[in-house]
Amino acid sequence: MNDTQLLLLSLLQGITEFLPVSSSGHLILFSKFTDFTDQGLDIDVALHIGSLLAVILYFSPMIWEMMKGLWQTRLLPNFKVYGTQVFYLLVIATLPVILAGLAMKYCGMDWLRNTKLIGWNILMYGLLLWFVDSMSITARKIRTLEPIDALLIGCAQCLALFPGTSRSGITITMCRFLGMERQEAAKFAMLLAIPAISAAGLLAGYELWQEGNTARILDACHAVGYSFLFSLAAISVLMYWLKNRGFLPFVLYRIALGTLLLLDAYGIYDIKSLILQ
Repeated sequence: MNDTQLLLLSLLQGITEFLPVSSSGHLILFSKFTDFTDQGLDIDVALHIGSLLAVILYFSPMIWEMMKGLWQTRLLPNFKVYGTQVFYLLVIATLPVILAGLAMKYCGMDWLRNTKLIGWNILMYGLLLWFVDSMSITARKIRTLEPIDALLIGCAQCLALFPGTSRSGITITMCRFLGMERQEAAKFAMLLAIPAISAAGLLAGYELWQEGNTARILDACHAVGYSFLFSLAAISVLMYWLKNRGFLPFVLYRIALGTLLLLDAYGIYDIKSLILQ
């Protein structure tokens, strides 16, 4: 894999991971509509690890707050201490996707990498985000969440195992449905990326190590570094945007992209020929 492909994939990952538009869907579509070969699931995971490191750096004060809370409560789930509360909310919200992810990995996931499924998911979940965001109140913060709220958000996150759904998009949608403020919903969705991506990264890293393919390992390391830089910039832009604005631009983008993908999938319009002209 050459540096140009890795840079383009990293840019795509950085822009799309934290915007509610589906990074996994875009990474799969990249090779389908260009002359580059499919980078594979291991490189996809490496790109997500770069995004994970960006989240850890950006939200390091919150992570430090969680560490202090856990030290104060001696790891006990005391929801009266903010840092401890956030930590255990993330744990509860992560359990469903771990179980669902293991089940899907056992059953095989290659069948998910097809344009028709991605197109429908991008379109439908984009419309769902618009509907929920426009109808929901904006009063709750992370500190008001209860374990049942975290479980519902975690169950929603499971849908992101289907490319095109968007992990951040579907978790933000559920957070907004539960009445959370837009910035707080985005913050919780990003923090929730830490355990979810960490689990996938550890598994993919172990498999790469077992294969012993040095060139592939180097590609993955480069992907992590490039993705980290682009992801850090994307987080900053999104959090600034949500101070005074909503998700409508991302919804409109999803509607346009989903429609184009479905036209291509059903043989009505050839996107690749247009791109390569």
